[in-house]
Amino acid sequence: MKALIIHGPNLNMLGKREPEIYGTLSLNDINKRIRSTAAELGLKVSIVQSNSESEIIDAIQEGGYDVLIINPAAYTHTSIAIRDAISSAGVPAIEVHLSNIHKREEFRRKSFVAEVSTGQISGFGPESYILALIAAKKIISER
Repeated sequence: MKALIIHGPNLNMLGKREPEIYGTLSLNDINKRIRSTAAELGLKVSIVQSNSESEIIDAIQEGGYDVLIINPAAYTHTSIAIRDAISSAGVPAIEVHLSNIHKREEFRRKSFVAEVSTGQISGFGPESYILALIAAKKIISER
């Protein structure tokens, strides 16, 4: 059972960028927690971070995973191309956000990705990824 984790644009700046919103953990810290939890759950993970929409689409289209966990970051609200890639991937997708996008600026409340995702987890900081892994394990086990 394999999960592809995609971190979108600017998430490489976690711990430095707006810590009052995104927290003080670095992306490396979060990835360590993801790998540890995945191992406990018996999941293999591949983790990708990119600021490039095309690289995110390429990672989705590459395949070889059973479930997609994606934090599209700013592309959540703008990228129909990422939405279409997720839609055509043929695997369950879980949309993740560190902050609660529904309590933020109006433009952040619309997600193109939500429409093609199995579910959305937002507002729990780094725990959003952990909750997504637990959900992914359940989704894969029930297939």
